[in-house]
Amino acid sequence: MTRKTMTDGPAAGRVAPPAAVADSAAGGAPAARSAAEVLDWSRRLVDPALRETIAYLPESMRRITAYHFGWRDEHDRPAEARGGKRIRPALVLLTAEAAGGVASSALPGAVAVELAHNFSLLHDDVMDGDLTRHHRATAWSVFGRNSAILAGDALLACAFEAIADGRHAAGPQAVRVLARAVLALVEGQSADLAFERRADVSLAECLEMAEGKTAALLGAACAIGAAYGGAPPERLDHYRRFGTRLGLAFQLVDDLLGIWGDPAVTGKPVHADLRSRKKSLPVVAALSSGGPAGGELAGLYRRDGGLTAAEAVRAAELVDAAGGRGWAARRAAECLQEALAHLELAGPRAPAAGELRALARLVIARDH
Repeated sequence: MTRKTMTDGPAAGRVAPPAAVADSAAGGAPAARSAAEVLDWSRRLVDPALRETIAYLPESMRRITAYHFGWRDEHDRPAEARGGKRIRPALVLLTAEAAGGVASSALPGAVAVELAHNFSLLHDDVMDGDLTRHHRATAWSVFGRNSAILAGDALLACAFEAIADGRHAAGPQAVRVLARAVLALVEGQSADLAFERRADVSLAECLEMAEGKTAALLGAACAIGAAYGGAPPERLDHYRRFGTRLGLAFQLVDDLLGIWGDPAVTGKPVHADLRSRKKSLPVVAALSSGGPAGGELAGLYRRDGGLTAAEAVRAAELVDAAGGRGWAARRAAECLQEALAHLELAGPRAPAAGELRALARLVIARDH
């Protein structure tokens, strides 16, 4: 059977232009959608194309990836798990509109970014030994470490194929942007793993790690969308910088949730990052504080093995007392403002401009 491309028909993700674009073409002045509405819209566009991509994988990989996305259970029966928010593909689609294009033309890029993101999640769960994601057992804990790693590799291959199948003039540029982002992501993950074996991680090193591991892919999402929208180089760079600063804010909030997030909402055990002695940004800020709370926290982190439940509770108190929690919250807010400044310099079109701002603010306000 010949594989369909994303431009071959409805099952492959062909969609009508978004309502906002259609209204603009008709001379109307559509109102910007809320962040929740944008994410629902993005999911409706992207998920059918994601499902088609997964359906064409070899059976062994299809079962694992369909489980990871929440579409099937461990017995390959239909499931109703919702999975992630799809923030990254939403950024691709919105920046395409903001740059003057049509969201549906950027669908291959949106799918590619989401596939690359999930490649990293499958690998991260294995490397971090995480047992749950989105209130479900992680893929590796169900299917085994090696199988989950291979499934992640398959998703990364599919990511680049999605762009190639799109047959858009921006495709070659999108491939280069995504490839560089994946290299930065891998380097960031490598640094994160190395930090586990070191006692002397600086805050500057930790920020650099986060810029690679998380921010690079969000920056790529915005740059890819801008490329599909026809943005010239200078504007495209501002969109990329908007995404990277937003990505750093995302990681800061993620690290805060990893310590103080509600497990019923985040789907992860309480104090999960602390129990594994993860050197997240709030922790490293606290360790770098130089005060007694930071010193006591350093003593806990120098011990072999993970922390007990009681020690993790104490570690959370120490991170707060040493200023790590407050620093991370302030820095996330600063990164948001830096991101919004780059967005303004990119000269985005309405209503996508307002929707990008709303999506950016959701990153700071999210609870999982």
